[in-house]
Amino acid sequence: MTKAERLQKLQLRLQEMKQYEDRLHAQGCKYVAGVDEVGRGPLAGPVVTAAVILPEDFDLLGVDDSKKLSEKKREELFDQIKEKAVCWSIGIKDPDVIDEINILEATKAAMTEAIEGLEIQPDHILIDALTLKNVDIPQTGIIKGDANSVSIAAASILAKVTRDRMMVEYDSVYPGYGFASNKGYGTAAHYDGLRRNGITPIHRMSFLGSFLGTK
Repeated sequence: MTKAERLQKLQLRLQEMKQYEDRLHAQGCKYVAGVDEVGRGPLAGPVVTAAVILPEDFDLLGVDDSKKLSEKKREELFDQIKEKAVCWSIGIKDPDVIDEINILEATKAAMTEAIEGLEIQPDHILIDALTLKNVDIPQTGIIKGDANSVSIAAASILAKVTRDRMMVEYDSVYPGYGFASNKGYGTAAHYDGLRRNGITPIHRMSFLGSFLGTK
């Protein structure tokens, strides 16, 4: 594939991912926010969400579901998205909140926090697969939203890079679990660290049932 062909492919992908936003803009919604989360599955660390409002003429190529992108590309897009966004915000709920109210409710609470943190209240919210009943703003839950909406994809990148950086920092605070590489997910190295070193303050006790039962 030539450079021109790759560029055309990225441009077509961007237009495809802007369909939800373009439709809402055409209906009179000036500010459309995308919202996504990262970290619902790990055994340790927070759940992190992001809300972002992109301009109508957003033209940054390469924005996609954060899981499809390399770490280097996510880091690059992270700064570019923040620079081009109308506004953006991060919501974080720590393991103690996750244990208290469960991961789904903690995710919703973190999403609400991110939305409330936006400098401009959106006219409509696009969310990856969820709806927030306590948020009094029109919203659309989109299945696989991070692969189908540019705003949700941008939010997924902001949330992913933010959480990954947090877990790298935690790795220096709690060495021996492989947090820098596994980001808190239940890898062999992580379970080995639990057996050798025990549970840390950033572990989700409600996620460790099978481990605690066999220790």
